Amino acid sequence: MDLLNTLVDKGLRRELPTREEALAVLATSDDELLDVVAAAGKVRRHWFGRRVKLNYLVNLKSGLCPEDCSYCSQRLGSSTGILKYTWLKPDEASKAAAAGLAGGAKRVCLVASGRGPTDRDVDRVAGTIKAIKDQNEGVEVCACLGLLSDGQAERLREAGADAYNHNLNTSESTYGDITTTHTYADRVDTVTKAHAAGLSACSGLIAGMGESDEDLVDVVYSLRKLDPDSVPVNFLIPVEGTPLAKEWNLTPQRCLRILAMVRFVCPDVEVRIAGGREVHLRTMQPLALNLANSIFLGDYLTTEGQAGKADLEMIADAGFEVEGAGEVTLPEHRAAGGCGSHASAGCGSHEGAGCGSHESHESAGVCGTAVPATASHEARTDLVAVRRRGAGTDLAPNA
Repeated sequence: MDLLNTLVDKGLRRELPTREEALAVLATSDDELLDVVAAAGKVRRHWFGRRVKLNYLVNLKSGLCPEDCSYCSQRLGSSTGILKYTWLKPDEASKAAAAGLAGGAKRVCLVASGRGPTDRDVDRVAGTIKAIKDQNEGVEVCACLGLLSDGQAERLREAGADAYNHNLNTSESTYGDITTTHTYADRVDTVTKAHAAGLSACSGLIAGMGESDEDLVDVVYSLRKLDPDSVPVNFLIPVEGTPLAKEWNLTPQRCLRILAMVRFVCPDVEVRIAGGREVHLRTMQPLALNLANSIFLGDYLTTEGQAGKADLEMIADAGFEVEGAGEVTLPEHRAAGGCGSHASAGCGSHEGAGCGSHESHESAGVCGTAVPATASHEARTDLVAVRRRGAGTDLAPNA
């Protein structure tokens, strides 16, 4: 297939595919799917071998958010029945993180609901970062606290944070359809602040909210221009009580195509399968490891994930290996501060584009044509369970 040969060649050279090529990946048929996975897998293995990086989420503050993001169970006025609690103390957060690290996680992601942190909140998180790093040598810590004000990214960096996550979620043209309390430009500004402070930027998307193929390509191209080191790909978890609870637009095959498209557009970045993989990829999860080189271990912010032991067995059975704490995730040109560094844009492409969590539309058809949902988009509400263990509870976490 000429398209796939072209995309592999471009991926090995870090060259940006055309928009038409990216759209063509999303439009491939089920008969072509394994060929698509094999092609994108060549690019994945070239830059990351067969290593899988494990990340672990700690929800520092759950619910009570003033923002109205339609996909989020922690949104303003939520009736989802999720855990709601204020800031965990540093020792509580460190204890929660320890479970994930014991399970093989290399990075701890500290997340807090809300529009953005106050300076006092930054101080709280700084104390938590110190507590985690004092007890776990070599651990990576990523903060995800919402929109950043001037100077806050620098303070997090000084406190020991290695990375900052803030997802774009969807295309700029449709952003106003899912959130009204802040703008797409606000999100871009926060990722830019993280870059400028020397933090490793982490920014991704949510698929399955009723977007078109063009929307998916738009947001991934925007991410490439922003140049994050990590791109989490979330698949919408339709939680009852949210405005998007009825949006079941994804099949395992479509999820694999989306991951392949992201890999081709951002060949040398950490592509992470984030929220929703158990719900939408289901038994196809091992195949997705050929496309992504990173996953979350155990539970998510407000919903349960696959058992941590099952994650590790899946990785081993699929012929992959867990990335060790002493191994560098990113390719040398990105990790060493050359092309892909925070000081330079335009990396990963000969065309001048830079490259590089959480959860009333129609389902998207090929190349953005809206089509009615079909039986293949069966609602699997049985696979969505609100988290009742781990951080904010007295029960042991899933790791």
